[in-house]
Amino acid sequence: PLLAWVLLSAQCAVLVEQAVDQAELLPYPSFSQYSLGQNASGLRIASQNLYAPQKSTESVQGSRVPGSTSVKNVNCKQRSKSHKKRIPTPVNAAPTPAPTGPSSSSTTVHISDIHDFALLLPDRRGELISDAESDGVAYCTPGSSDSSCTQHFQEGFIRAASVTKSSDGAWIQVTGCLDTSKSDLDPSDDGGQFDVRFPNGAQCTFGGYGASFIEQVEPSAGRFCLRCCAAENDQTHCNSHQDTAGCPVAVPGEYSFPEHGVDCS
Repeated sequence: PLLAWVLLSAQCAVLVEQAVDQAELLPYPSFSQYSLGQNASGLRIASQNLYAPQKSTESVQGSRVPGSTSVKNVNCKQRSKSHKKRIPTPVNAAPTPAPTGPSSSSTTVHISDIHDFALLLPDRRGELISDAESDGVAYCTPGSSDSSCTQHFQEGFIRAASVTKSSDGAWIQVTGCLDTSKSDLDPSDDGGQFDVRFPNGAQCTFGGYGASFIEQVEPSAGRFCLRCCAAENDQTHCNSHQDTAGCPVAVPGEYSFPEHGVDCS
């Protein structure tokens, strides 16, 4: 009996280890384009989190297209089951680093509506987003109301966009799809993030200098996102530590525009 117990324990251990190895191959939790987080007002959310989905609503101001192995051993099954799903990565709530450099109009972004907003982008042809985090400049939509913006997107660069604002005024965001062929971006670039630290003097007019904001541009996915928060050090709504997560996780929002035949989700 003792020998049989030892052999069974060893078998369970092997199965659990296999389950853990299998879990390493599973993707991180994904979130739908409507999982906009807290205090959002108007549109249904369908969260694809691995655990109990949290539902909230949001106010969408509009969208457009500018310019035109299963464990067979019954005794071990329950023990290994918990290893088949990856536990979501805990939110890093460390404080937002302080802004770098003085305020500058050349690194100031804004969100007015789907026809009028700005993004930080590389200032040199073919420069990677990650390399431009120290010298990116603001580019605005054609005809932007911001007279201080001297750089503008090429027509057709923004394929579709959606602007959303939280009901409590804590944040505003613009998400959407872009066309790298209408820019100097490297289409193979997986992207990077701009925030209050990079580039120098970076800020969003929604909250002003020092207020939290995050922007990610992913040329290879044809996707962009910008969320501006009203307060400083707002790691709840503008988590700057999601810099490698990608737009759908860092700034959940609308990335599919079936009415326009555009999808970068």
